[in-house]
Amino acid sequence: MRKQLYTMNHIGITFPDIDAAFVWYRDVLGCFVLAEPADVLNDGSHFGNIVHNIFGDKWGQVKMAHLTTACGVGIEMFQFVKPKTYIPENTFEYHRTGIFHFCLTTSDIDAAAELITKNGGKVLSKTWKLFNKEYRHVLYTQDPWGTIVEFFDAPYDQYFSNMEGVSFPAP
Repeated sequence: MRKQLYTMNHIGITFPDIDAAFVWYRDVLGCFVLAEPADVLNDGSHFGNIVHNIFGDKWGQVKMAHLTTACGVGIEMFQFVKPKTYIPENTFEYHRTGIFHFCLTTSDIDAAAELITKNGGKVLSKTWKLFNKEYRHVLYTQDPWGTIVEFFDAPYDQYFSNMEGVSFPAP
């Protein structure tokens, strides 16, 4: 029996200032707008009840927005009002469980690095050739709010398919 195959739908990211982050992701990363920032309240409305069920009794208000990348993968943005969003001291805790970055594909990693730094973000690594015999490159950056954004210069499957001398555990 074949396993169910899933496609990536969206990723949720929390920001301390959703309005600024929305503009940054739209204008700097070129994301398409699906829904501008709007408040969701624990007010007994249908959507309020859904969000309350997800986040629990401590939740009271959140601002949400929705963008999409060029390939259709969504970015669901959050700014919690009650309880208030905070920025942890270390936003690059790669060793903790859970998602620690997302990756975008670009044909020009150096231009992406320059774009990130010119717009308040940081470059966290050099641009690396991922495998010695390959032309594929990787770069780690950070948006102005601490979210880690990796860049590849080819689609993910092209990095890891048909790689001689590189072995990964079988699924």
